[in-house]
Amino acid sequence: MDNLQSLLTTIDHFVWGPPLLILLVGTGVYFTFSLGLVQFRHLPSALKMVFSKDDSAKQGDVSSFAALCTALSATIGTGNIVGVATAIKLGGPGALFWMWLAALFGMATKYAECLLAVKYRKVDDKGQMVGGPMYYLQYGVGSKALAIMFAVFALGVACFGIGTFPQVNAILDASEISFGVSREISASVLTLLVAFVTLGGIQSIAKVAGKVVPTMALFYVLACLSVIIMNAEHLLDAVELVLVSAFTSTAATGGFLGASIMLAIQSGIARGVFSNESGLGSAPMAAAAAKTDSCVKQGLISMTGTFFDTIIICTMTGLALILTGAWQSDFAGAAMTTHAFAVGLNADTFGPLLVSIGLMFFAFTTILGWNYYGERCVVFLFGTKAVLPYKFIFVVLVASGAFLQLDMIWILADIVNGLMAIPNLIGLIALRQVVLEETKLYFANAVGKASLANAN
Repeated sequence: MDNLQSLLTTIDHFVWGPPLLILLVGTGVYFTFSLGLVQFRHLPSALKMVFSKDDSAKQGDVSSFAALCTALSATIGTGNIVGVATAIKLGGPGALFWMWLAALFGMATKYAECLLAVKYRKVDDKGQMVGGPMYYLQYGVGSKALAIMFAVFALGVACFGIGTFPQVNAILDASEISFGVSREISASVLTLLVAFVTLGGIQSIAKVAGKVVPTMALFYVLACLSVIIMNAEHLLDAVELVLVSAFTSTAATGGFLGASIMLAIQSGIARGVFSNESGLGSAPMAAAAAKTDSCVKQGLISMTGTFFDTIIICTMTGLALILTGAWQSDFAGAAMTTHAFAVGLNADTFGPLLVSIGLMFFAFTTILGWNYYGERCVVFLFGTKAVLPYKFIFVVLVASGAFLQLDMIWILADIVNGLMAIPNLIGLIALRQVVLEETKLYFANAVGKASLANAN
């Protein structure tokens, strides 16, 4: 058993090693420059679109805002609390810079994959929109094999990885440690909540995500800002440390063991990609349900998800860790972030409660988001008749998470999560001309309409 776990760990490190990270970032670099810096030039208008309604749209199941919130529910999760702490613990403060870089290029990747999701989406036999990498791989690239490969990997992640066990355990641990609630009671309540929301379909999930995601994100950002404001005199020093450490080795200090530049790059990019999921192919499945008649417009809206997830929320966590010196402590993961809030707010009880509440909400919405992603994969692989059995199986898996110690399954899920990216990136590269042509046409029409309006 130990040999098998060692083998899986080796495979995991290989899958999430330099080749995949270079491919992920490289794809973002390509789309960034081939699309004329779309994520920088059009971010302000994209942010405006997030909060505007498209009443003229004839196709779609939920609003573009609800689709974005559904995607964010799956991406804003424990990675924003645990992942950032892990990256800085391994790579030092410089890892935060490489998270930023991966996110900035990742926004272009997210734009491209969500554009394609709407471009190639279909209507299932229940009248609902279905889309995502499996559809643009089959109908755009013309490869059924790659489409099935992606769907199988993503379904594995939904059922046995990000979508269930790690999130369930994060919720149960937080409720037990911070509020003294037994794991059995927490598991029962969580299972009922998941069943109640997910059995209602995309409208129910999107409705909950549309309320919970903005609220929990604002709550967490305000908590982080409180830490930053209370330690504002060291803010410039912290930013300087991030920038300097990104290009120089960080010496060992306190509980930090030291890190090379390469370790800072690898840990920052890996955790950044893992957090915002740009290029992995998950967000396009939610984007495909949006009420929109423009694949480009939805691509612009969807790319803001990476901006919110990494540039805002991960940055807040990272600065809190650095300002308070928590990154130099002996703590790791969620315990490190908890320590940062306790020190930063001078509140040994209130600080940890903030982290626990954030973890619980982040983890719960991640379960909902990945339930929907798994459902889309089931529809592609087996048809709509398999949706209800899948939902019951998913709820059972959530319930069982309280009683299972599945270290190897988590490692396996991490592997499958990385493998999702391979067929998706093949699809993005193969359909790059489609992305460029749709983008060029959209903005040419936009300029033409603006000119006509000015003339009148």
